[in-house]
Amino acid sequence: MKHEKISRAEAPKPNYDFTTRAIHSGYDPADEQGSLNPPIYMTSTFIGQNAEHVGDMFAGECEGHFYSRISNPTLDLLERRIADLEGAEASLSAASGMGAISATLWSLIKPGDEIIVDMTLYGCTFAFMRHGLSKFGVKITHVDMTNPQMLNAAISDDTKIVYFETPANPNMRVIDIAAISVIAAEHDAVTIVDNTYGSPYLCRPIEHGADLVIHSATKYLSGHGDVIGGMVSGKAEVIQNIRLFGLKDMTGASMSPMTAMLLMRGIKTLPLRMNRHCESAMKVALWLETQDQTSTIYYPGLKNSPFHDVAAKQMSGFGGMIAFELNGGKEAALKFINALNLIHCAVSLGDAETLIQHPASMTHSCYTPEERMEFGISDDLIRLSVGLESASDIMADISQAMQQL
Repeated sequence: MKHEKISRAEAPKPNYDFTTRAIHSGYDPADEQGSLNPPIYMTSTFIGQNAEHVGDMFAGECEGHFYSRISNPTLDLLERRIADLEGAEASLSAASGMGAISATLWSLIKPGDEIIVDMTLYGCTFAFMRHGLSKFGVKITHVDMTNPQMLNAAISDDTKIVYFETPANPNMRVIDIAAISVIAAEHDAVTIVDNTYGSPYLCRPIEHGADLVIHSATKYLSGHGDVIGGMVSGKAEVIQNIRLFGLKDMTGASMSPMTAMLLMRGIKTLPLRMNRHCESAMKVALWLETQDQTSTIYYPGLKNSPFHDVAAKQMSGFGGMIAFELNGGKEAALKFINALNLIHCAVSLGDAETLIQHPASMTHSCYTPEERMEFGISDDLIRLSVGLESASDIMADISQAMQQL
């Protein structure tokens, strides 16, 4: 008996919730012989129908895959799923978060252009801009974007990109995406938001006016500490330009199909994980406020945070990242980290495991001491990525380490 393939590809799309779309978006098992999980296309190249067909794909005159550095069916599904979750027209995958950042910026700037960035950036992003792009005649200007009027005063005809993280790594500064995007648009500048800390579950910058959204997919999108990857999302035309220039020609920073599969597996549980990260981080932050050994807690979920109101306006939760300072400076910070048992000292974030690190000597060590002072990264700042363990166990480990100071 012959069974007809039943495909839902042309069926009307229900208005599914984020949680449902994180599992199902872009994929119909009927298109892949009923396979519940999408197949992994482990191939470097693709065979065309004929020479003309391959030539047409190279010319961009027809859609299709011809080389996995540019596109691959497994990556294509991941990209369509992320675009759906971000509310973007299209997305592009990359080999790392820095691959996504560098491919994007190489595609949008030229010598003589200016990029205005916030006062705080992830260390490697800071190094790429200040030590890399500046060598090629690109001007990098730092502005305190927590005050939009500072951007309004600094922006000029040379400004092509306005770039920031929110919440910022590592000191949890939160920037009003809508306010900054309006100012940038008035000057024909592209607003790029690094949304790694928030994830599309908690914050969707495009809904607030941003043009492009970047992720280190290594972090919350994966959630399991087993892949390195990056994503950029925005308008289809811009993403295609980044794919065919920044990715294909300038960086070659292509994601592997196996990584794409692992990321899609992680994204299925993103809402569940983020809810737990947020819940536990709030408990830990409130508890840290009561400890005599702490001097300052940086977490936008706290009512006394200067960024609480902005975060509440543009995020559905306050995330799993906390920064704090201990009485006793750098020496106390390092002694505290070394005294932890359950919590691991590692420089990533967003994993099931709770991780801790010292930005000044680790992720942000490419800043000079003077730059760290200027940009709000103190020598005694500690960054904590609250994991999925019991919040009481996390706090007990922090407590016993503090008692050794």
